[in-house]
Amino acid sequence: MSSGTMGLTVRVWRQRGPSETGRLVAYRVTDITPDMSLLEMLDLLNQQLAERGEEPIAFDSDCREGICGTCGLVINGRPHGPGSGSCTCQLYMRSFRDGDTLTIEPWRARAFPVVRDLVVDRSALDRIMQAGGYVSVNTGSAPDANAVLVSQARAAEAFDAAACIGCGACVATCKNASAMLFVAAKVKHLGILPQGEPEGDRRVTALAEAMQREGFGNCSNEYECEAVCPKGISVRHIAFMNLAFVRSRLRASR
Repeated sequence: MSSGTMGLTVRVWRQRGPSETGRLVAYRVTDITPDMSLLEMLDLLNQQLAERGEEPIAFDSDCREGICGTCGLVINGRPHGPGSGSCTCQLYMRSFRDGDTLTIEPWRARAFPVVRDLVVDRSALDRIMQAGGYVSVNTGSAPDANAVLVSQARAAEAFDAAACIGCGACVATCKNASAMLFVAAKVKHLGILPQGEPEGDRRVTALAEAMQREGFGNCSNEYECEAVCPKGISVRHIAFMNLAFVRSRLRASR
């Protein structure tokens, strides 16, 4: 290693396909600089593997700016790694020390089957959104921005929920693999705005039913989801969703 660089032992989950048996494989990675992100470290590891004629590690990434949520990994037992309020791509190697051992695994949930190595299929979240995570509007030109009045407090509350990027960390950390925080954020940010209120009952029912179909577990109110959420989505949104669901069922029974 050159001056200013470090070396790590990285234990990575390797699995050739959904029907194959996976295992943790240890690699020694050298020439890591403190300013590298964890994903850049994996790029470096893949380069070193390729130079040795070994198969590179499959992992997901896209924007690498903490916006898309594609990069989610479990690092040393914690989704997105140590720290809070950031995604895997925003985790830098200065968070670790020379000689440390890192264990990197994919999201663990029945609804997120492993595709290969660290890549999982998170299309279950997309199907939940397709079931009701939208607002129906008439086509035509864009309405005037002031045509529908929304208070600043309500707009801010909706924006807080809308900050969810659908990374799935809440599912990965929950012992029941519950998607309640993700679904509740979608229910909240659409449900408290005037444009989304008319479809509120149908939306919360459709999203809840889709979540059950996809095989996600139930929420047990242990707050791990909020703790690892890179956008700090509050569990208060789950309370909002539960109340909205009960009201929708009561109105449907009349």
